[in-house]
Amino acid sequence: MERKITSVGAFMGILAIILGAFGAHELKKQLSVDQLNAFETGVKYQMYHALFLLFLGLNILLDEKAKKIVFQLVIFGVIFFSGSIYLLTTKAITGVDFKVIGLVTPIGGALLILAWSILFWNIIKAKK
Repeated sequence: MERKITSVGAFMGILAIILGAFGAHELKKQLSVDQLNAFETGVKYQMYHALFLLFLGLNILLDEKAKKIVFQLVIFGVIFFSGSIYLLTTKAITGVDFKVIGLVTPIGGALLILAWSILFWNIIKAKK
């Protein structure tokens, strides 16, 4: 499980760098300042959680069940939170109005908060 978590974290980090560069160089020409700032927020949260997964994969205080739950929450949280932001902010390029999926952005945020909370709880209850 640790290998899977850390490899997904590394991949998520790679993708965040690629999307960040894409936003800084290509999207800058086509998006408003507000849209670009929102896109960058998605990239930042994706990178934060890539690092989170690296930490999770190397953490010895959580059992496999807790790691799996946190891992799944982070994956879906990033897809819902960052993914929806990417789609919402690139309407000018795609021509597709993804306004409907704006509802999943806060759900993604809630999943990420839950993942951090489970990590916190498991670290607190871990035997010294």
